[in-house]
Amino acid sequence: MMSEPLNILIVDDQPGVRYLLDIVIREVGHRVYTARNGLEAIEIAKSSHPDLIFMDVRMPLMGGLEALGEIKAMIPETEVIIMTAYGSEETVTRAMEGGALCCIAKPFDVEKIKGLLEKLEWKQGSYKENKETLFKGYA
Repeated sequence: MMSEPLNILIVDDQPGVRYLLDIVIREVGHRVYTARNGLEAIEIAKSSHPDLIFMDVRMPLMGGLEALGEIKAMIPETEVIIMTAYGSEETVTRAMEGGALCCIAKPFDVEKIKGLLEKLEWKQGSYKENKETLFKGYA
């Protein structure tokens, strides 16, 4: 467990997904914020400055890829993991070009989420230096 909890924003229009991720993330000791769409995510990100965002692609009002661009422009240091049930190569490419850390397929394995959280060495200098190798196999 890290010495300081991360601020993590979960963005998904499905309540079950938000609930599951909320439980998993709180279980490992981090602070959780939730949003139902990209517009809510932008507003919450402005005030909470999340370290990490789990964001769905397809949502009403504003989708994840559009919100990704706006959030990265506003808070470039925030890392974003895109979640999608429609993991086309084009979606993954657009997400990565937009600044996403990686993409994960829905439904996802809870252990994979925990593994991602464990790999985030946010408070140590080695994280930023090794970001590309830490997340190989998730995109």
